[in-house]
Amino acid sequence: MAGGLSFKLSRAVLSTIKPPIPHAYKWSTRYTPSVSRPLLDMSQGVPGTPPPKVLLDALALSASNPKTTGYCPALGEPALRSAIAEEMRQVYSSGRTMCAKGTDVDADITSEDVAITAGCNLAFVASVLCLADAGDEVILPVPWYFNHHMSLNLLGIKTVPLHTRSDEGFSPSPERCESLITPKTKAIALVTPNNPTGAIYPPSLIAAFAALANKHKIALILDETYRDFVDSSQGPPHTLFSPDSSQTAPMWSWRNTLVHLFSFSKSYRIPGQRLGLIAASPTLLQHITTTLDCLQICAPRPAQLALATPGLLPALRRESIAENAAALRARHTLFRGALPEGWVVGSQGGYFAFVRHPFGGVSAMEVCQRLAEEMGVVVLPVQFFCEDGAWDNGQGEMGRWVRFSVANVDDEKVLRVCERLRECGEKFGWACDEA
Repeated sequence: MAGGLSFKLSRAVLSTIKPPIPHAYKWSTRYTPSVSRPLLDMSQGVPGTPPPKVLLDALALSASNPKTTGYCPALGEPALRSAIAEEMRQVYSSGRTMCAKGTDVDADITSEDVAITAGCNLAFVASVLCLADAGDEVILPVPWYFNHHMSLNLLGIKTVPLHTRSDEGFSPSPERCESLITPKTKAIALVTPNNPTGAIYPPSLIAAFAALANKHKIALILDETYRDFVDSSQGPPHTLFSPDSSQTAPMWSWRNTLVHLFSFSKSYRIPGQRLGLIAASPTLLQHITTTLDCLQICAPRPAQLALATPGLLPALRRESIAENAAALRARHTLFRGALPEGWVVGSQGGYFAFVRHPFGGVSAMEVCQRLAEEMGVVVLPVQFFCEDGAWDNGQGEMGRWVRFSVANVDDEKVLRVCERLRECGEKFGWACDEA
């Protein structure tokens, strides 16, 4: 087949990195699996189990209804927007947070604040299209979620890296962030629990970033795709949706600053259904309607109507989501305890653990390639989560960090992966150190 083109491709697409996960899977094709040593994949943040039967039944019923085959409103099915607004009020009011006046408050979220999108990546792109022009800037903590950086690059928007440190648990610094803000800065984008590091940002840190964005009159994009996989007994993920949040700013109104993103893929285990959401000011959502109409028209309708089945979301939250979250937390504990000596967890949470390998002078890129090709273990190096494949946060760690996903494996596979990590140093001829 001829591979030449008679036309030129855009500079933006040519300068954007290729999706990293297929790159890692290409390494794994060089491994020959066997019954006793199968390929073990801890690279991708995908659910490892199917959704519960009650949701599968709702999806089947909705998909077979001819009334669901037409377009729906650009911002989503009204019934699902109402149901998810109610769910968000429960999530962000859990434990009843105390406002400045010492009274109990509920999260202030209505259906008019919610838009349903065809996945969370589209939610990010649609939001950024409304916030920034080509040549403007968006601040991302490094290591970053590669799809956010790729999207900005394709749009001609400059990614400004906010470097994080392992000795700070890979949490971004509001003070260092403020030094990066310029007249071209349009937004700060955070992911918590983080992808790739798994770092869970505490409410006080999220509030500090909200106050910073509010002070400089820029947007705070807060991607909470992995929100449901942390311990909710400690209270809500943050208090930004409270009408009186003294930690954030005087006379705080979240709609002036916050653009919240969420994915149904992880919590509800339906990545193929492509559903995400934006919670933001209705004023911003009016403009997001324009971007969504040009990108996707509307999110898939059958899945929206299935999730809007009366009582389904609360039932899934009480049972399926809570059970899955507990299993993931237990697997994080198992993984940390089973890692061989020298492999150090820098942070973990949500779907991911960020681990420093023990081989001095060897980049994570080389370690991950050889793990896939020779040991049958597929994981991702830090170089996939930073610009130009080079990362140095000033701590002399030489880009030795590796992302492991604990979501798409069971406990037995976690133990097998750790056993192969124990074998790899001797097999590769690399000495361990304690740097």
